[in-house]
Amino acid sequence: MVEITDLTLRDAHQSLIATRLRTEDMIPILDKIDAAGFYAIEMWGGATFDVMIRFLREDPWERLRIIRERVKRTKLMMLLRGQNLVGYRHYPDDVAEKFVEYAYKNGVDIFRVFDALNDVRNMKVTIKKAKSLGAVVQGTITYTVSPVHTLDYYLKLAEELLALEVDFITIKDMAGIMDPYTCYELVKAIKENFKAPVDVHSHSTGGLAVANYIKAVEAGADIIDTAISPLAFGTSHPSIQVMYYALPQGKKPRVDMRVIKEISEYLNKILFTKYKDLLDIRVFMPDPNVLEHQIPGGMISNFLTQLKQVGAEDKLPLVLEEVKRVREDLGWPPLVTPTSQIVGVQAVLNVLYGRYSVVAKETFNYVKGYYGRPPAPIKEEVVKLVLKNEEPISTRPADLLDPAYENCREEVSKLGFYTKEEDVITYCLFPDVALEFFKTRSEKSNPKKPERDLWDEVLGY
Repeated sequence: MVEITDLTLRDAHQSLIATRLRTEDMIPILDKIDAAGFYAIEMWGGATFDVMIRFLREDPWERLRIIRERVKRTKLMMLLRGQNLVGYRHYPDDVAEKFVEYAYKNGVDIFRVFDALNDVRNMKVTIKKAKSLGAVVQGTITYTVSPVHTLDYYLKLAEELLALEVDFITIKDMAGIMDPYTCYELVKAIKENFKAPVDVHSHSTGGLAVANYIKAVEAGADIIDTAISPLAFGTSHPSIQVMYYALPQGKKPRVDMRVIKEISEYLNKILFTKYKDLLDIRVFMPDPNVLEHQIPGGMISNFLTQLKQVGAEDKLPLVLEEVKRVREDLGWPPLVTPTSQIVGVQAVLNVLYGRYSVVAKETFNYVKGYYGRPPAPIKEEVVKLVLKNEEPISTRPADLLDPAYENCREEVSKLGFYTKEEDVITYCLFPDVALEFFKTRSEKSNPKKPERDLWDEVLGY
């Protein structure tokens, strides 16, 4: 029997409706999701933190507490970007440790930790902190396809992660580019070499994820990640409804399909009413082209926006080709946040202005080594073009960062926005956005007094 991690409350709506599902619309189904029989619910981390304070004006910590109060039986899981936490840059160790501490304190049971470059140095601090607190940790392989990403490469990575005493190995196919037989071989090799529990996470972007999961279960995977339709398929994940019927007797998960049907009906209702303006049919359709160019759909949308701004939409095919060259130049980084943005922006600049004639700041930082160690060496000629006379660093990037937590606490307190310790963490992660969020929250809790007294209005003065 395979276990299920449900992604409906995090990765599913992040993939299909830009992470816009509000807490108030999760509350009515929390008891049902808790009763469905899932191993875990992924409901926090990834882009949720940023989107909540930036666009939804909700407190991410409050969402975590609300879900924890209502979900009693099922483990809660978050996606953690290693030293990037839930942001897009490396944070100092004191901030990373404090974030993990308070995430655990507020209800996270499982930390799924990954790094965009598979640089285990960038995962070590958060993994060790989570383990010290008693949390379950999934050490994550960020899956991609390149000449250097071989079976031996992934086995070596799994070995490094297990040396940190992680509880699971997760294979994260974030772009939906894994094929079923590679999936089978990778899961089987990890199980045979390390006897470690394996969780497989695959997006349906390329159309192969259902087949991947069937072969993963055949190879001995312990957990597969699914979503509840209608927040499934397309750039999301296979639905639990389909996987339940696709798997043979003896392998089927112990989930309550009647409860799942009730949740599905609710999601259908709100998705096609309250969230209908966020629906785009293109994200619900598989794109086999991704199996060739490996570029996630969101990246292509960004390319079109950038090219439109300079009247160069016709150059999109050239940009897609340039992405492959830039990725090779930069040591074959997987195309996942933040490396996908780095490769994408530089590809656009190369097409518009000539190869590396204009270098994005983040490309410089990447080549300098501030994001970590690439899977393969960066081409020497590119290092010289980008860094000029500077040398790249060889240390762990966070070793260069000064502690910041106490300074953040002092700043938040001086500004008058300290209501709880979690506010300090939010400010450490996204200072500018956090201040806007704090101001909005303050105005809601302390509405301005009307210029005229309400009684004056009644009397007509």
